[in-house]
Amino acid sequence: MSRLVVVSNRVAPTRRGGGTGAEGGLAVAMQGALKDRGGVWFGWSGKTTPQTAGPADITDVGAVSYATLDLAQQDYDEYYTGFANSVLWPLFHNRIDLTDFSRRDRAGYERVNALFANRLLPLLQKDDVVWVHDYHFIPMGQSLRQAGCRNKIGFFLHIPWPPMQILLALPNHIGLVRQLCTYDLIGFQTQTDLQAFLDYIVQEVGGEILPGGRIKAFGRTPSVKAFPISIDTTEVAELARRAENSPQTKRLKESIAGRQLMIGVDRLDYTKGLGERFEAFQHLLQYNPAFRGRVNFLQIAPPSRSDLADYQRMRREVETFAGHINGTFSEFDWAPVRYLNRGFKRQTLMGFLRLSDVGLVTPLRDGMNLVAKEYVAAQSASDPGVLVLSRFAGAARELDSALIVNPYDIEGVAETIARALSMPLAERQERWKAMYQRLSRYDLAHWRETYMTALDAAPCAAAAA
Repeated sequence: MSRLVVVSNRVAPTRRGGGTGAEGGLAVAMQGALKDRGGVWFGWSGKTTPQTAGPADITDVGAVSYATLDLAQQDYDEYYTGFANSVLWPLFHNRIDLTDFSRRDRAGYERVNALFANRLLPLLQKDDVVWVHDYHFIPMGQSLRQAGCRNKIGFFLHIPWPPMQILLALPNHIGLVRQLCTYDLIGFQTQTDLQAFLDYIVQEVGGEILPGGRIKAFGRTPSVKAFPISIDTTEVAELARRAENSPQTKRLKESIAGRQLMIGVDRLDYTKGLGERFEAFQHLLQYNPAFRGRVNFLQIAPPSRSDLADYQRMRREVETFAGHINGTFSEFDWAPVRYLNRGFKRQTLMGFLRLSDVGLVTPLRDGMNLVAKEYVAAQSASDPGVLVLSRFAGAARELDSALIVNPYDIEGVAETIARALSMPLAERQERWKAMYQRLSRYDLAHWRETYMTALDAAPCAAAAA
């Protein structure tokens, strides 16, 4: 079996035994794949330096090498803060108004991709299979080819692919898609993302859709397919079951004093719909007084990209929302909102999810949203909570037994929250069972194996050249 080489912006912790316990879905999936096949995980170290990095720093753990590069401050500013997170991130989440395009940042983005490709090339063996992840590294395939790489290269986009009319707002949209078509396999989260990409290929660049899940564009014929990412369902369920009796979960249960608990767990990001979520909760309390004193809303929102002005502004707005609701509705023995601007260990979070009567996952746009899947997996079969899920999360295509909402419809979300809080046990069990069965069948291992099987089967453009 060929070795696997993973390329992602950040690399998982390298110490034996598995890191902090707070790793996300990508880290868990890639650790499993690398354990099975051996290989290299390559990416940014998370550190900046005064000048361009030299060769990769490599740590070997068994059959896996973890290779990281530092970034010069200019590279970080232009590649990461600039083009990746001030252009691609907002644009791909349909927020053209928040994009800040400059040719300098675009050049920095492509320069860093070329730098990473040149530093990775000496680490590759002849039969390695390369799997590149996410919007930070769309040009990586082309950069590797230009550096002389003839290995098979796949790409997976973890965030949404935008509709064609949104993508056209990007000044270098044709160049970006041409770079993407350098890969041998291009993976998307959902069929909606895939269809948006196909619409662009056909309508904007005059490409073709070929049989067998391939396209023809820019003189290339990559394979394209949707691969919805998932979770380790069994592991999450067991983690939540154990955490049910943890000191943290017991403290939370005692503190709510028999009231119902709603929970939201999101990075502090404008795509997550936190402001709209707080508005819906405020509407619920204002027009349904019976819920006052009966329900607590716990919102956990670790800070994200705190050096960007849009994120600083959003943090202030969310804190204002939380304070306003508490100031308006609190009693001497009850405050409706608990807003925590920090992260928690994975096991602690799973315990909190299991304890909650309602899970609120209401992003304005999201590639998948694994918290929605974790909420379902964390529930007790005998007394499961209710998932309220945005139709604009990729997970809504799979978890259709959730209560699906439009997060822009504040009154509609408030009504749905009231329904969730009042749902009979039998209906809660029926909805939960349908979702849990799907997550058990289509888990993280299924996603990883399905993608790797497709990549192994995809024709290698470099080998055919």
